[in-house]
Amino acid sequence: MRYLPKSPADRKAMLQAIGARSIDDLFSPIPAEYRLERDLKVPRQMAESEIVDWFRERSRENGDTYATFLGAGAYYHYRPVIIDSLVSRGEFLTAYTPYQAEISQGTLQSIFEFQTMICELTGMEVANASMYDGSTAAAEAVMMAVRLTGRRSVVIARSVHPEYREVLTTYAHHQNLPLSTSSFKEDGRLNLEELEQSITPDTACVLIQSPNFFGTIEDAATIAEIAHKKGAMLVVSIAEAVSLGIVEPPRQADIIALEAQSFGVPLGFGGPYCGVIATREQFVRQMPGRLAGQTTDRNGKRGFVLTLATREQHIRREKATSNICTNQALVALMVNIFMTIYGKVGLKELAKQNLAKTAYAAAQFSKHAKVLLSGPPRFNEFIVQTSEDPYAINSRLLGHKIVGGLPLKKFYPELGNAALWCCTELTTRSAIDTAVGLVAESERSVRSAREEVDVQEVAP
Repeated sequence: MRYLPKSPADRKAMLQAIGARSIDDLFSPIPAEYRLERDLKVPRQMAESEIVDWFRERSRENGDTYATFLGAGAYYHYRPVIIDSLVSRGEFLTAYTPYQAEISQGTLQSIFEFQTMICELTGMEVANASMYDGSTAAAEAVMMAVRLTGRRSVVIARSVHPEYREVLTTYAHHQNLPLSTSSFKEDGRLNLEELEQSITPDTACVLIQSPNFFGTIEDAATIAEIAHKKGAMLVVSIAEAVSLGIVEPPRQADIIALEAQSFGVPLGFGGPYCGVIATREQFVRQMPGRLAGQTTDRNGKRGFVLTLATREQHIRREKATSNICTNQALVALMVNIFMTIYGKVGLKELAKQNLAKTAYAAAQFSKHAKVLLSGPPRFNEFIVQTSEDPYAINSRLLGHKIVGGLPLKKFYPELGNAALWCCTELTTRSAIDTAVGLVAESERSVRSAREEVDVQEVAP
């Protein structure tokens, strides 16, 4: 009975209260052929010590000691140990969401501070803390632009994260919202001439990502000018928050959709992450999620309140700006602590470390393979095109306890044997040199095989 709160006496009392004589009597309306008449075929219960051993054994299978070059929207950064110490406190860890908001002063204050720092970081005037992740934040930002403009179509840059685009496609399908895609040029940036032609009088917004999926910094100011000239809004998705430590934020945007996972949130097999929407104050009424504000009580003491809550749990469902946004307060608190620890100077230094590691890696790879889309400024990520299939190269890298780059053939088949590689401050020089060495070895092998075939073809 340790983990089951209902004793046999409790169950008997509940059955009597509803007029049932037994559990079988309770389930009698269910046809007999659909009822399970035997015990569940589950393993025997385990002792606590056995459970701990089992999970330790499983954790050793995760390869958490491997070096990784994966990025693509989920980034491996250092997490200061103080984060888990603070978020594990009972005041934060057990509170799902402050429904009696004014009682939850600590949670509201942390959300308020989070919003403030996000606004400073993005150059926007208001921010929420209530999106699941960067993909849903981007989709909800587009829906927000549709409501604000009254228009019914969207132009998306093809350099936006492919999975973000898939999420938006799902939203658009059920909203009967036409989507069109604008391509990127050889340098990885959005094709501005094509973009201008794509925007129609019915275009609600243009959605771009910067740094984009390839790590390239987009010209947000020029794109904003093109969109605004035709009455459309600009939504900018940012998947790598650390870039804002050194890259000028896209202040010209109308809405910014941010994934803040890089700020102290563990990779965690895909979540939970921390999606944010930041925008201008004039658009706040159409911003999904919740907004915490600062006020004073009757005694003049500072207090925090839930200023805005436009989700279906707070207002009439048909008036809700979103029905999926939740209160990511605990995850946002991780981000809050991270930003507080690093501060402006520390975040800038962190971004510089990421730039330096990426620059070194890209330069080394370029000696043996082709680095694509390498013209404009970039952050963290770069594309390496090899003669051999990246999956085969990655398989060999695993033998050296290295997770290689993300093969792009699934998303961008025209790039051939290309993979997206990512470096952060945790990427060591030795890991880079080992990976480069294996790629160089692969290129030599392919070259030798081709030369051998050529010799055989010309032999008499």
